[in-house]
Amino acid sequence: MSGVNEIRSAFLDYFKKNGHEAVASSPLVPRNDPTLMFTNAGMVQFKNVFTGLETRPYSRAATSQKCVRAGGKHNDLDNVGYTARHHTFFEMLGNFSFGDYFKERAIELAWNLITKEFGLPKDRLTVTVYHTDDDAASYWKKIAGLPDQRIIRIATSDNFWAMGDTGPCGPCSEIFYDHGEGIPGGPPGSADEDGDRFIEIWNLVFMQFEQVTKEERVPLPRPSIDTGMGLERIAAVLQGVHDNYDIDLFQALIRASEEATGTKAEGKNKPSHRVIADHLRAASFLIADGVLPSNEGRGYVLRRIMRRAMRHAQLLGATDPLMWKLVPALLREMGQAYPELVRGEALITETLKLEETRFRKTLARGLSLLSEATDKLGSGDRLDGETAFKLYDTYGFPLDLTQDALRQRGISVDTQGFNAAMERQKAEARASWAGSGEAATEAVWFAIRDSAGATEFLGYDTEQAEGVVLALVKDGRQEGEAQEGHELAVIVNQTPFYGESGGQMGDTGIISGDGFSFSVTDTQKKADGLFVHFGKLTKGTLKHGVPVELKVAHGRRTRLRSNHSATHLIHEALREVLGSHVAQKGSLVAPERLRFDFSHPKPISTEELERIERYANEIVVQNAPVTTRLMSVDDAIAEGAMALFGEKYGDEVRVVSMGTALHGDKSGKPYSVELCGGTHVRATGDIGLVRLVSEGAVAAGVRRIEALTGEDARLYLDEQDRRLKAVAAALKVSPADAPARVEALVEERRKLERELSEARKKLALGGGSAAAAGNGSETVAGVGFIGRTVSGVSPKDLKPLADEGKKSLGSGVVVFIGSGEDGKASVVVGVTDDLTQRFSAVELVRKASAALGGQGGGGRPDMAQAGGPDGAKAADAIAAVKAALTEA
Repeated sequence: MSGVNEIRSAFLDYFKKNGHEAVASSPLVPRNDPTLMFTNAGMVQFKNVFTGLETRPYSRAATSQKCVRAGGKHNDLDNVGYTARHHTFFEMLGNFSFGDYFKERAIELAWNLITKEFGLPKDRLTVTVYHTDDDAASYWKKIAGLPDQRIIRIATSDNFWAMGDTGPCGPCSEIFYDHGEGIPGGPPGSADEDGDRFIEIWNLVFMQFEQVTKEERVPLPRPSIDTGMGLERIAAVLQGVHDNYDIDLFQALIRASEEATGTKAEGKNKPSHRVIADHLRAASFLIADGVLPSNEGRGYVLRRIMRRAMRHAQLLGATDPLMWKLVPALLREMGQAYPELVRGEALITETLKLEETRFRKTLARGLSLLSEATDKLGSGDRLDGETAFKLYDTYGFPLDLTQDALRQRGISVDTQGFNAAMERQKAEARASWAGSGEAATEAVWFAIRDSAGATEFLGYDTEQAEGVVLALVKDGRQEGEAQEGHELAVIVNQTPFYGESGGQMGDTGIISGDGFSFSVTDTQKKADGLFVHFGKLTKGTLKHGVPVELKVAHGRRTRLRSNHSATHLIHEALREVLGSHVAQKGSLVAPERLRFDFSHPKPISTEELERIERYANEIVVQNAPVTTRLMSVDDAIAEGAMALFGEKYGDEVRVVSMGTALHGDKSGKPYSVELCGGTHVRATGDIGLVRLVSEGAVAAGVRRIEALTGEDARLYLDEQDRRLKAVAAALKVSPADAPARVEALVEERRKLERELSEARKKLALGGGSAAAAGNGSETVAGVGFIGRTVSGVSPKDLKPLADEGKKSLGSGVVVFIGSGEDGKASVVVGVTDDLTQRFSAVELVRKASAALGGQGGGGRPDMAQAGGPDGAKAADAIAAVKAALTEA
């Protein structure tokens, strides 16, 4: 029992046998903590349970929590690959007690697991306790039989955990493994504690106090337990290695990297292979949980992780994108424990491939910019830190690569300036970080949820129901009653009103009763199952505990149902036409329209859009029943149901199925099968019609489709039809012939514009009666000269006029001035080739421009163009050119 997967399973099985609920890992994007960028510890998903805002149906839990530390204060990114135990992604094994057992049982469970189940030798184990925690010290002595010298008392904050400046807190007890005398370092608390001999493998937090203020700390009424053991660290111990990267999981990923690059993980290549293995895990799990690379927030951290790995792939000599080729190896190692990786394989692969392709271009640009920035530097010089940081931060060009590139030229880098710029950027990032998770924790909703229980939702089957008012909230506080005109939130025991989620907007309608009426303007879900009706009391007095009647706005709900069901059909049609990599990245289901965001790396062609719309409407006209089943998540996914990555699902999920597939491998099977808690039509025919109205990009690798259904789609088509008929009537043709007639008119207009342009040129050159008298030229300073002011000729057509003028002269100088409707003028001067040694068109056009009130002008010695604000002085401009010829 030494493989990573075996250790993980053994840990969870052990705690299940000891009365713990095995709880699935929460997503890497926290749902309940606005202060965290990523989930970085096992206790994050239980934070509200520990603080008393939330209750669970169990009092003991065990998890293997996926974690990322690569942003904010928990940032190990730059150390990864160069040390034995730094990772961006890691798994935290933990057991938790919510007011159930405490120190003695926690120590007993931990000791039995690591010594009996895992078989670690007792003489290799040392523990620490907080210096005043006599209870923990005595329990270790009693349960483990450890001598006093291996129960080390620590007086620093390292052994006292706190959730924040206030809130739950308590002493810690850490378990250390001694790797032996051959490894430098001393026990914890000693002068040599930073060595690698004694490695912390497990931290037990005894949550027994509440920090009320800085000075006041009181005992918690229900002390709790929170533990954390790094899976990679304990695997290294159990597998007899000192380095986390030597465990079976990492060795499998490193072998895949070696095979793909044709290089061994030895010498200078060793850190690069480690970086690739670690960052492959972090990037893949983040993508599977819904994070995509971008230039801000979580997406920016993901991009840094990906690009760091991709830079190391290039250092290993990879000439083509590499990371995406390693995804199958990751799935073999971790796909069984984390099925979201398997579900997200196509998206992970596509994202890695696209990002690395882009990064290779960026890297080439970075090398070019580095060359430009240092082209005047020589051996012994130093590149300034600001430039080095700009290359790193803006172009993904790390400091060590800059140093490597300059080292052979004998140029160093101002690392102090680089670090100063880095610290400034970190400070700005900390200041701008606005929190994370879908919403900040709101204590009032959790309090109501705990006292009143979850709201029972009746809206799948009805739009009207009766209920009892359980709470009234006004200005963030619970109230006993509300008066007419008050804006507030109402919570009842059961409701047909749908609370906004999954992209579907919340319901509106009326809540009424004896002498009162409340207008619901929005419905939201709060605190894991609490439906909150927001609105205004339009009549009477509303009190806590009174019976009410609830009526959903029927027309609006009907349109919401239609649009929500259409998103499912569009989603499947997108996958059918574009490929299985398509995954929903967001949606808006409003009554008047729907919006659907999805992963796809390039624009969708007109032909593809037509197929998507056709496939969706093929299911609409089937008028197939929309079926809903309650299933376990695993069973639903096993049957092919699509789940949104990162969504939190309960033990039971609603699986919504629509239609029968008509094309490809799915032909004859259910068309759309998705996990969904929204409201839907009863049959696909109720949608009426799906009409796509726009498609475009909203972010890197994310596209958006907007569509209409039912009556809104019909009205849209009616409007389009009216416009077509109006065009046809104006053209005096049938609507069917209108496109061809418009095309003919456009071509005819182009022809007329060409003819008009030619006619204007001839007229400007002295066509018609003027042509009979010659080309209208004169002699100035012994050379031929044509000077004209023309109207109706665009500035871009003046140069062709000048060319024609030069041809007609054979030898000489031509000046054409075009005046616009705004009073401004453009001027072109042309000089035949035989005269460019005497006269420069550039100098002559500047004289003309000055006369027009302008300045400058440019071009070649034989042709130059300029302009001026005063077209009324065209004659003065021509005269200025003549004068210049005379003076030359």
